[in-house]
Amino acid sequence: MENLQTKAIDTSKIVYPILFMISFSHFLNDLIQSTIPSLYPILKGEFSLSFSQIGIITLVFQLTASILQPFVGIYTDKKPNPRSLAVGMGLSMAGLLLLAAAHQYYMILISVALIGMGSSIFHPEASRVAQLASGGQKGLAQSIFQVGGNSGSAIGPLLVALVVLPLGQGYVSLFAIAAFIGIIVLWRIGNWYAERLSLKKTTQHSSNIITVELSRKKVIFSITVLLALVFSKYIYLASMTNYFTFFLIDKFHISVKDSQLYLFMFLAAVAIGTILGGRLGDKYGRKKIIWVSILGAAPFTLCLPYLPLVWTVVFAVLIGLIIASAFSAILVYATDLLPNKIGLVAGLFFGFMFGMGGIGSAVLGALADDTSIEYVFKICAFLPLMGIITAFLPNIKGRKK
Repeated sequence: MENLQTKAIDTSKIVYPILFMISFSHFLNDLIQSTIPSLYPILKGEFSLSFSQIGIITLVFQLTASILQPFVGIYTDKKPNPRSLAVGMGLSMAGLLLLAAAHQYYMILISVALIGMGSSIFHPEASRVAQLASGGQKGLAQSIFQVGGNSGSAIGPLLVALVVLPLGQGYVSLFAIAAFIGIIVLWRIGNWYAERLSLKKTTQHSSNIITVELSRKKVIFSITVLLALVFSKYIYLASMTNYFTFFLIDKFHISVKDSQLYLFMFLAAVAIGTILGGRLGDKYGRKKIIWVSILGAAPFTLCLPYLPLVWTVVFAVLIGLIIASAFSAILVYATDLLPNKIGLVAGLFFGFMFGMGGIGSAVLGALADDTSIEYVFKICAFLPLMGIITAFLPNIKGRKK
């Protein structure tokens, strides 16, 4: 342990053990979160829910996370709290246990709100840990962190299809085991984080912070552009994550289990795209990756609603690979703009991501009730065209200090 602490203060070296642990924690956190949309077909049948009510479940979950995250980020920028990571996972565990026992609609809403609160506490501090352990390779570190979350999101629906779907809603409680493991891992990360903060206060060391010489007005404008890009990406992802199974069932008349497996393929592609995006962003520049990852997905999203089943799945995988590479590049680009406000940036972007996903899910659910799920996918297909506004982002040429 002493050796790990000694390496941690050398910011020129990437601390892989901590990165893999925080990525694993993100895996568990997002695996837990993914149980919510994966349970929609079960909950819809069990409680006779409409698409609008399903959208409201997602709205409560996403907004609970999104509203709190920027405030958590602002607070932890001033007073970092290593134990908050384990506390957040504890809230998620409580939400899971309540969801497993829920027999009324309002109990479902309370349970997903608890899981959302856990997520809102987890992400800002976890992102800071990833940056502290990055050794200056921020894109790679953020991708390692992100791929854990995306992998959890991919595996969650598969586990729900294999375990909860045949056995029933009560077996959601098995996911509480993952939350308990997460609490243990995050407590150990908290120990490293606390030592790192203590050493940082008393030790002089080199820093990999990049100073970007832009005016305040230009920084705010750039952040606004980045948020607009997150809007386009996550409204589209909301349509895929929450309604792709319904789209496949409605259009191709496949089973719920098969639709969950195809959703897993899409989410697995998202996980792979995430890790590729971070490495390529470090190598070729984040702005170029943002260009390709959002605008580059447009030809595939525009074709997807009109394809047969096999090509629908193939294009969904390609869309996942391309569009997933954006978020790591966007987040690291934003932290380069505001290098001393990592918690605020992480909270703002993760919160905005969840908020847009929640609002989008509710709106898309209502639209699906009024029209059809296929019509929703035809409309959402145009969202990646917003990637054209990447042209307004400045080319960052900072300097280390």
